[in-house]
Amino acid sequence: MSYSRSRRLFIGGSVAASAFGVSGFSTFTAAQTAGAIASPIPAVTYGPSPGVAKLNANENPFGPSAKALEAITKASAEGGAYYAYPAAMTLLDMIAERHGISRKNISLSAGSSPILSYTALAASKKGKILGPDLFWDTTSKAPEKQGAPEIVRIPNTAELDIDLDAMYAAIDDSTGMVHICNPNNPTGKILAPEKLRDFCIKASKKTLVLVDEAYNELIDEPPKHTMIPLVKAGHNVVVARTFSKIYGLAGMRVGYLIASEENTDWINRYGMGGYTLNQAGLAAAIASYNDEAFLTFSKEKIYEGKAMVMDAVKANGLTALPSSTNFVFVNLGDGNAEYFRQVMAEEDVLIRGIYRTYTNWSRVSMGRIADVKRYVDSMPKALEKMYALQNS
Repeated sequence: MSYSRSRRLFIGGSVAASAFGVSGFSTFTAAQTAGAIASPIPAVTYGPSPGVAKLNANENPFGPSAKALEAITKASAEGGAYYAYPAAMTLLDMIAERHGISRKNISLSAGSSPILSYTALAASKKGKILGPDLFWDTTSKAPEKQGAPEIVRIPNTAELDIDLDAMYAAIDDSTGMVHICNPNNPTGKILAPEKLRDFCIKASKKTLVLVDEAYNELIDEPPKHTMIPLVKAGHNVVVARTFSKIYGLAGMRVGYLIASEENTDWINRYGMGGYTLNQAGLAAAIASYNDEAFLTFSKEKIYEGKAMVMDAVKANGLTALPSSTNFVFVNLGDGNAEYFRQVMAEEDVLIRGIYRTYTNWSRVSMGRIADVKRYVDSMPKALEKMYALQNS
């Protein structure tokens, strides 16, 4: 549910806490406190193991930004004991102000995956979900676990673009939602904004249109490509965003949905909404949202990494799709992407393997420049080992 209508979560928490009374807290003595502090903290691995180039999840390892880290520390120290309602209101207001919308048009969640799943679950009650053959389909598969029909998939074009004309032609009375990722994952390709806008307007007259804009901030001229203005104009369109990509907050879990008030209410019935948020993640998102210096720095590093990958692809006689994201979809020719993933892992370079039937396409995310260089340097040996595996 959206925070604008879930205050009872936080009120209920306050009432529950007050039931302990002052004496309940005072029984935890100074000696016990000292003992708790002295207790060893279990060793935890929060990121990749030392020496491992983690290039398989489209994360931004340059984050959290310095401002976000400062905010996380303050929020954890001062607010870790309390529910995060005030921080959620602050972030809602920031998003609403930027896009000229109301709090009632926004629903926050722990990353964009929950709200994408909630949207799919809600739409599946009205009909089948329609999507391209190749897109980030994990959340749209959620209804299948509850017995809903499988996603209706429309083939991508020969260039692996989303075929909007074919998708529009496939919409019928049995369609509950159309799901578009723009830019698309795993291809990294972006649709022409005017073409996508025209599609959304036409298609939304027939069914709900969900546009996942997880990588919007990585595009040149992001405002030019967003479909949020269509929500404001009253079209039956939902847009999802996340702080997991350019903002470098994948582990802090903050995302949001922008939709009409009616659609927001309807979708929130299928999920937990604000129950999944935390002080540290919200503080990081708030501090990062307008941190243009960090966003520019991250984008420059990501583009530097992509240039390195594209040069290596060419040097090794391969090709790759143009990317508007923080990953590259590499064509291995007659190679097998799963074998390539395996041999890269032997070099401590983690990438993705096969997507559906696209056996020769391999996705590599950008990371720290040293890690991208490791992928580049490992490519000749990995290709050789891949072909040896295939021919064995």
